[in-house]
Amino acid sequence: MAGLIIRRLLQMIPLLIGITFLTFAIVNLVPGSPVSELQFNPRMTAQDVQRIKTQLGLDEPWPERYVTWLSHTVRGDLGISLQNSTPVRDRLLGVLPNTLLLSGTALIVALFISVPVGVYSAVKQNSLFDHISTIGAVAFYAVPTFWLGLLFIILFSVKFKEWGLPYLPVGGMKNLRGDSGVWDRIEHMIMPVMALALVQIAAWTRYIRSSMLEVIRQDYIRTARAKGMRDRPVYYSHAFRNALIPLITLVGLSIPDLFGGAFLIETIFAWNGMGRLTVQAVQRSDYTLIMGSTLLFAILTMFGNLLADILYGVFDPRIRYS
Repeated sequence: MAGLIIRRLLQMIPLLIGITFLTFAIVNLVPGSPVSELQFNPRMTAQDVQRIKTQLGLDEPWPERYVTWLSHTVRGDLGISLQNSTPVRDRLLGVLPNTLLLSGTALIVALFISVPVGVYSAVKQNSLFDHISTIGAVAFYAVPTFWLGLLFIILFSVKFKEWGLPYLPVGGMKNLRGDSGVWDRIEHMIMPVMALALVQIAAWTRYIRSSMLEVIRQDYIRTARAKGMRDRPVYYSHAFRNALIPLITLVGLSIPDLFGGAFLIETIFAWNGMGRLTVQAVQRSDYTLIMGSTLLFAILTMFGNLLADILYGVFDPRIRYS
């Protein structure tokens, strides 16, 4: 296991270099720069704009700027935000807990809902519950995350308020006009968490159902039932444990989807996280902030996949990493 972790960590290095190089190339080849808007400022002359470009290093070729950025990054310096001259590392670390809270909660909610629904659908195959869960899973899996978030706002915030029902806050992380306790934070999290979780619930429910049905058809399950064992111990003790092993890998591979969905969901619900910060950086052509957030998202995704591989070997004794 230690050898696997070391190999995977070493493999991350060239992968991170490739990701950051492509990102740096894309953001620098796209028209526009952090000083583009200054050209339309009547108080700024062409000499002033050129001086600012020189101070920011924007007058150098972008490959040279990438090498400079990479040399600073390996020393732990992600640079200074081009918009407000604050350290990129401080800005990212300031909002990272909010993104982890949102994505982590969505992950937990998706697991707690999809696992029992998928298992019960397999046990009660072709029942009314199975048909309803199948239709719901296909429908929610086809719905874009951002559209689902907007629909939640219209229904649970706007319409519920018009109908005189208890409604949820439109966005933000806390109530700025009154007390912001634990329940207030939960109210602000309900819609963005469900918007992120529902797509995963739809996918995982169908996957767990298929995996459970495959295990139920195995010879050892039929043998256990032929010996007179009751269905509940057979399904929920023997079959259930083996059916969930592949889910570990699926959850690890779904981590990029959660982080990717956070870009839109955090923007729609004004959630102060890395996704919203990155979108704002793209809109303002803040190169250093874009690169810092891309690097951090890539690292989180890679460690999520590494954790999935480790857990897969822990829960399945047949797996041995050499």
